[in-house]
Amino acid sequence: MTRIERIRPDGLVRSPAFSHVAVVPPGATTIYVGGQDAVDADGRLVGDGDVAAQAVRAVENVRTALAAAGATFADVVQWTVLFADGADVNAAYGAIAPLIASDDPGLVIAARVAGLAVPGALVEVSVIAAVVR
Repeated sequence: MTRIERIRPDGLVRSPAFSHVAVVPPGATTIYVGGQDAVDADGRLVGDGDVAAQAVRAVENVRTALAAAGATFADVVQWTVLFADGADVNAAYGAIAPLIASDDPGLVIAARVAGLAVPGALVEVSVIAAVVR
């Protein structure tokens, strides 16, 4: 195996947004990106009260972190998305779908939480990626 294999097994729900299983080949470099909130380079919240704007900024912060490690969204094995209670999940996903859409999507974990560490943050995104060289 020379690439990440993402599997959508028969018998499980079919979604264009996520796969159910990912197999990473031996020798791949694993990259972990910690939770990214919608903050700028100075740590200021972007998109106060706007979950769509915050989701886009958080995903762009993930893109920046991945690039620093030599990876792209195509290398993402698993996305974890946390939403503060009351956040409009559909608005957030609608805003980021064009950024992360793929014919071979990664796995997704999404959860609602009571709150996030950054005051006013409505969404936080982290990923696990693997680069096959």
